[in-house]
Amino acid sequence: MQFSLRRLAIAIAAATICSAATAASPDAALLGAAQSAQPAVVQSLKDMVSIESGSANAEGLARMADYTAKRLQAIGAKVERIAPAKGHGPIVKATLTGTGKRKIMLIAHMDTVYPAGILKTQPIREDGNRLYGPGIADDKGGIAVILHSLEILKAQGWKDYAQLTVLFNADEEIGSDGSGETISSLADQHDVVLSCEPNVAKAVAKSESLLLGAAGTASATMHVKGRSSHAGAAPELGRNALLELAYQLQQTRDVAKLVPGSQLNWTMANAGVVGNQIPESASAFGDVRVTANGAAQKLKVALQEKANAGHLIPDTQTTVTMEEGRPPYVADARAKDLATRAQQVYAELDGRTLLLMPGTGGATDAGFAGRSGKAAVLESFGLSGFGYHARDEYVELDSIVPRLYLMTRMLQEIGKE
Repeated sequence: MQFSLRRLAIAIAAATICSAATAASPDAALLGAAQSAQPAVVQSLKDMVSIESGSANAEGLARMADYTAKRLQAIGAKVERIAPAKGHGPIVKATLTGTGKRKIMLIAHMDTVYPAGILKTQPIREDGNRLYGPGIADDKGGIAVILHSLEILKAQGWKDYAQLTVLFNADEEIGSDGSGETISSLADQHDVVLSCEPNVAKAVAKSESLLLGAAGTASATMHVKGRSSHAGAAPELGRNALLELAYQLQQTRDVAKLVPGSQLNWTMANAGVVGNQIPESASAFGDVRVTANGAAQKLKVALQEKANAGHLIPDTQTTVTMEEGRPPYVADARAKDLATRAQQVYAELDGRTLLLMPGTGGATDAGFAGRSGKAAVLESFGLSGFGYHARDEYVELDSIVPRLYLMTRMLQEIGKE
């Protein structure tokens, strides 16, 4: 997750105003249950992190699907596997039927970014308030919050919902190409979706948080067609696609600044076949993030116009294509109302502050869940942590109890509406 200091300052100010209000007393039964559950949550985290489940690890993902399915069945859910639209990642869907009126959906993902064998160099370890492990925050901490919150509520006999659906996918880290449409269509059948990505560790952000916005993703490709020739005997007969590509990358590097709601970083390039030939083709890949619908296609048009405006190498052709991925996530008025209620719930815990982060450059499945606007979607109910996608990823152990309390109380509050 990425965030800016300015956005953090705004979030702190908003949360401070909210927590300044008189807070209600905590629900003693829920708080006690959350405190009692902490050792079991730690064990669940260790069990899940022990299952290496990178997005390409079919065996590990199958084991995670088995693990989560068994846990969900144990709380009385009807569990099924949904085949992804593409790829090998299993989708675990669990359904609980209650006696209330609201339809609620909880989502998290089973895959991580880490390669098989990562535990040999980054083993699970505990150091003070931190529990380290690959994928422990992103997103096995989110899965743990869902599983243990539902266990707590089941023990209390809570059924104040018409339907409660849990969905765990296995390709979030690679764009959710196989599960995104499933997430979107199921979300449209619910009133509220709570997504359980991690929130930023207090060591970084000072207070725990929820997220109100996340970028959508797209992939830009620039392809240059030139002409090959002998690099030593007749280079002048060629049209060097590599040189033209380098020129166009320089020309287009700031184009996104002119397209509201878009960000572009050229990240990979390729050219040539052999070392003694003027390359006839070259291409580059760009990581695109968008925070407004339609921004990706507007960026494509702007890039093509810039490329058409001038060339370094005559008789070359530059073409830009854009492939859109996960939609942007922007909390609507209903979701912001839920976020305000969440701040009030958090304040029940000794006046604890809950930040509302305006946005992140990272992308989450909340974008798919909120694409149509039918459900109110709120993000980052997972555990507090940091180091996602990097060495020494961790969760803060003292976030377990407040995040369990937040999830269980919010589910109760949603059920009352």
